[in-house]
Amino acid sequence: MTQSTGLDPEDRKIITLARSARARNGVPEGAAVRDETGRTYVAGTVALESLKLSALQTAVAMAVASGAKSLEAAAVVSEAAAVADLDRAAVRDLGGADTPVLLAGPDAELRATVTAG
Repeated sequence: MTQSTGLDPEDRKIITLARSARARNGVPEGAAVRDETGRTYVAGTVALESLKLSALQTAVAMAVASGAKSLEAAAVVSEAAAVADLDRAAVRDLGGADTPVLLAGPDAELRATVTAG
């Protein structure tokens, strides 16, 4: 388990935003990404009959649709024990293999930091 106390304030911010999206929308996951200019994109799980996206895939799609060229970091708040491979792939596609992906529990405590690669 990784402690949240030593997190960079910008990383703490995206975890907080992801947690807020999860709670506000009553969805299983919330996510946030930070692009190369410092802008953030926040999303929750999308579960429509014709479209299913994880929160992190949705946040990455929002960044791409808004013109982001790369990602500095990503965060997902979930009950899951690990970041899904497809989520890491979405981050890797825009941010590169070394982009950190922060996984936090519903309490916003950081559980793990992995790279997109």
